[in-house]
Amino acid sequence: MTDPRPHGTEPPSAWVQRWSHLVREGGVVLDVACGYGRHARWFHGRNHPLVLVDRSREALEAATSALPASACEAVVADIEAGPWPFAGRQFDAVVVTNYLWRPLLPTLLAGLAPGGVLIYETFTQGNETVGKPSRPDFLLRTGELLEICRSLRIVAFEEGFHENPPRFIQRIVAVHETAATAGLPAPPRYFLS
Repeated sequence: MTDPRPHGTEPPSAWVQRWSHLVREGGVVLDVACGYGRHARWFHGRNHPLVLVDRSREALEAATSALPASACEAVVADIEAGPWPFAGRQFDAVVVTNYLWRPLLPTLLAGLAPGGVLIYETFTQGNETVGKPSRPDFLLRTGELLEICRSLRIVAFEEGFHENPPRFIQRIVAVHETAATAGLPAPPRYFLS
């Protein structure tokens, strides 16, 4: 059974919910292609300042309507055709779901502050057999997120089929560790729950 709510208004991704504890307390979260703000609401409820970007003004207005103005910065931008609106800025978390624009991936990784967390979940090859997206440009190749995040500390990775709604997905959680982190007497603890 499919979710009757408009795309982007469904509950936050279980993957995002599961790994949001890795974002440092009070850390700024960048929600890329945020849509109607399902993850913005989730992180706001955990006292994180937010930076939202989407090309849809309507979606951004809906996303921010339930949030105090001081809680988030919302930017309308076509991040595929125009310049990256956050050049030189870094974030404590970068969250991306159901979106893939390969030319942007190095920029997203560069936007992770030291200790920053990437939480990424999107469609992968095979999804063309069950629905949209179906174009190869919008589907990750097998293990592609592992390859992209090889310079980060991989905390969790999954790739496979999800039944409800039917979709092939790939997801990763990775941390931008620093040389200082690597030199600690005990390794950092990234709790798995």
